[in-house]
Amino acid sequence: MDQRPDAAPDLPDDPLSRFAFEGAPVALACLTGADRRIAAANPALGALLGLAPEALVGRPLADLDHPHGRESGPDLAGEAYWRRADGSPLRVRLRTGPERDGLRVVAVEPEVDGAAAARAEHTHLALASAGLGEWSWNPADGRVALSDRAAAILGHPAGATPAWADLRDAVGRDDLERLRATVQDAVAKGLPYAVEMRFRRSSDGQEAWISARGQALRAPDGTLTGMIGVLQDVTAREESRRALHDREQRLRVATTVAALGIFEWHVLDDQSLWENERMWEIFDRRPQDGTISMREFFRRVVHPEDKAGFRAAVAAALHSDGVLHATARIRRAGDGMAAQDWRTIEMAGRFERDGAAGLPRRLIGVVADITDRRLAEERQSLLIRELHHRVKNTLATVQAIVGSTARTASSIESFYEAFVGRIMSLAHTHSVLTEDVWQTASLRSLLENELRPYADGTMQAGSGGRIELDGPAVDLPSEIAVPIGMAIHELTTNAAKYGALSNRSGRVRIRWSVETRVETEADRPRLRFHWQESGGPPVAPPTRQGFGSRLLQRVLTTQVQAEVATDYAPDGLTLTMLAPLPARNAALNPLATL
Repeated sequence: MDQRPDAAPDLPDDPLSRFAFEGAPVALACLTGADRRIAAANPALGALLGLAPEALVGRPLADLDHPHGRESGPDLAGEAYWRRADGSPLRVRLRTGPERDGLRVVAVEPEVDGAAAARAEHTHLALASAGLGEWSWNPADGRVALSDRAAAILGHPAGATPAWADLRDAVGRDDLERLRATVQDAVAKGLPYAVEMRFRRSSDGQEAWISARGQALRAPDGTLTGMIGVLQDVTAREESRRALHDREQRLRVATTVAALGIFEWHVLDDQSLWENERMWEIFDRRPQDGTISMREFFRRVVHPEDKAGFRAAVAAALHSDGVLHATARIRRAGDGMAAQDWRTIEMAGRFERDGAAGLPRRLIGVVADITDRRLAEERQSLLIRELHHRVKNTLATVQAIVGSTARTASSIESFYEAFVGRIMSLAHTHSVLTEDVWQTASLRSLLENELRPYADGTMQAGSGGRIELDGPAVDLPSEIAVPIGMAIHELTTNAAKYGALSNRSGRVRIRWSVETRVETEADRPRLRFHWQESGGPPVAPPTRQGFGSRLLQRVLTTQVQAEVATDYAPDGLTLTMLAPLPARNAALNPLATL
C-alpha cells in the first residue's frame, strides 16, 4: 500500500477481496480522507442510486445527501436521506466498519422497515384520496415519471414516463406562456409554484383543467437536478366556477336591464354592501360617499309618513319566512322637500339566519325605483276617470240630441237629416280629441271642418272670402271642446238653412281672442268668441226655441260656464260668447317628463 500522505490509499488488490466487493449484493462504498470521499463503489450502490459506479468515485459522501432530508452523520451510522440520479429522495441506513489503512467500508441499505413502508404507503393513499398524482422530472433525459394516479389524470397508461416535450404540446396554447413564466420565476427564486392550465389528454383527446404544483431540486453547488410535484384534475371545479360566473353574469345583465340595485345588509353591525352601480344611481350617491346604514336610512332617507309601514314590513319578514317586500318614498342627496322631489322605491329580499331558529344575520335583496311606474299608474287612474266622465257626458249629449231633434222635427226625413248631422259633428269633435295626445281640440280645426263646404277659397282673415277666421291658436280641453263643437255645428247649420250661408252673397266672419286677468290667483284665461253674419236674408227673432237655440243657451251656459249673447239684427245674426278655459291636469299629459 502506498502510504504517501498526498495520495489516496490503494484498494486491496487481492482478487478474492475485490471479487467479494464487486459482487456483493449489498451496496458498498469505500471512503477515504477527512471529507469521506468515495474511493470505490460497487455495482449494487450504483444501481441503488441510478448511477454508474465510476460516476461516484471521487465524490464526497455529503454530495449524496438530499437537501430536504437528514444528512449523513459524522459517525456514518444510522439513517440518512440520499438523492438518486433523478433527484428523488432515498431513505437509507448506513453501517460502517473500522478504518484500516486509511479506508473505511460503508454498507448502504435502503430503508424498508415496516414503519417507513407504512408511512410511504400512507402518503400515497393520502395523495390518491385527495385526487393528487405524483410526478418527477429528470433533466438528464427530459422525461417525467408519473405515478399511476398522475398518469390516469393525464390520460397515459400506468408506469408511463412521457417526455416533457410531448406533455408541453398538450398544454393549452393560451396557458403555455403563463406556465413557462410561472415555473421560471419560481425556479429562479427557489420557491414552490402552483399553476392551472388546460390540458388535452392523450387517451381520448378531451380537454381537462389540471392544477400542477412543483418545486425544483438542486445539488449543493446549485445545479438543477430535477423537479418533483403533484397534479390534480380540477375540471369539475373549473366548470362549476365558470357556470357560477356565467350565472352571475346573467344575473347582472338581468338586474341591469330591469334597473334593479343589488345589496346586502349585515344586521348585527348595521353595515350595507352595494353590489352594482344601479344602487348608487337610485340613491344618487357616489362610491366615495359610502353606502347607507339602516339607521341612516330610517332617520334621513325615508319619508316620515312611510317609516311606520316600512318598519312593519321588516318586522313581518323577521317573524315569518324572512321574505321582505316593502315600498317607501325616499329623499336623495340634494333633493328638496317638495312632493315631486320624493322618489318611490320597492325593496324585496330575504333574511339569512344562523340556523333554523337563529338570529337574522344579513338581508340580501334588490331595490327598484318605481317612481315612474307609480306616476304612470296615477295618470292611468286619472285617464280612466276622465274617460268615464266623457262617456257619461257623451251619452247624455246623444240622449239630448235624440229627444230635442224628435220634438222639433216636422217629419222623419227632417229628423234623420238633423240627427245625422249633429251626430257626425259630435263624432268629428271626438276624433280630433282622440288624435291629440293632450286630449285637446283646435278651435280653428273645429271651425274649418264645419265651414269648409261653404267657403269659396281661403278662410284667412282679410282674404275677402265668404268666410273669414281671425284668431290665435287655441286648444280646447275635452270638457269644453265637445259643447263648443256642437255649438259651431248648430250655428253653421242655421246659417246654411236660414242665414248668411243660405244665398250666394252672404258672409260669415268669426273672431276670437284669449283674455287673461291677473286680479286674483283664481282667475283663469277666458275665450272671447264672436260670430257675425252679413249679406243674408233679413233676420227676425225665432217664434219658437228649437234644439239649436237651447244648445247655444243651456249647454254653453251649464257645461262651459259661458256668458252667451245673441243678437237677431235684420242685417245678420251675431253671437258673442265669453267662456273660461279650464286648467289642464299635468298628470294627464303622457309627454310630461317624469
